[in-house]
Amino acid sequence: MRVLAQMTHPEVAAVAERSVIILSVGSTEQHGPHLPLFTDSIMTIALAEALATRRAESTLLAPSVNFGSSGEHSSFAGTLSIGQNALELVLLELGRSVDHFAGIIFVTAHGGNVEAMAKAVQKLRSEGRFATAWWPTLEILQKAAYRWSGPGGAQGMEAPDLHAGRTETSAMLALVPELVQMSLARPGSVAEPSEIMEVMRNLGVSAVSKNGVLGDPTGSSATEGAAILGAFSDALIETYDRFYKSIPPKAINWPTL
Repeated sequence: MRVLAQMTHPEVAAVAERSVIILSVGSTEQHGPHLPLFTDSIMTIALAEALATRRAESTLLAPSVNFGSSGEHSSFAGTLSIGQNALELVLLELGRSVDHFAGIIFVTAHGGNVEAMAKAVQKLRSEGRFATAWWPTLEILQKAAYRWSGPGGAQGMEAPDLHAGRTETSAMLALVPELVQMSLARPGSVAEPSEIMEVMRNLGVSAVSKNGVLGDPTGSSATEGAAILGAFSDALIETYDRFYKSIPPKAINWPTL
């Protein structure tokens, strides 16, 4: 794994034209009474590091952006949000600043960042730059459920699991169990997303969940978390490989996958 912040500028210059920048885009926001505010960033950084390790010959891992669009969580203490417009601008300018690299891939585990990331990528592409973004989709989550419990999906995952529920709690148990307070884990809202989305957009998460949880974290486990992260990592690799192969070579020693 090559870490941009630990390299000198001559070292970077020697590999820049044939390297894709990996930029993780996290958040600092509430994740219920049992998970730390840095949950999205921890998960996102872990995925970015896994990509940088598995594709070390063609990537450089950039420092992460740890503030995102988290306005829906603003009524909970500790949440720090820069909003959609500011995040889009930050990503756009960072994308413009990597012209001497082969391209850039934005990675996030926070759904609130997706819109800003997608808009930034669209603008960068319209300017002739090579950019893409990845985030966990419902399809990827379903593959993760299959991975740990077979065709029927994970037991206990029938209820919607949007925020600080079983998915994120299990992932955090796999990554940093010392930061997970399972004794405080309680179900939050388990309503269908379509039933609460409009209220959340207008009034925030606290209007539908007093503890900030959307889902039920009580059945979480590190084993499930490892399966989730594995599925996420594989999906990220697939996205990266397609993107990498679409970039015209800029150097004689362009590494092949």
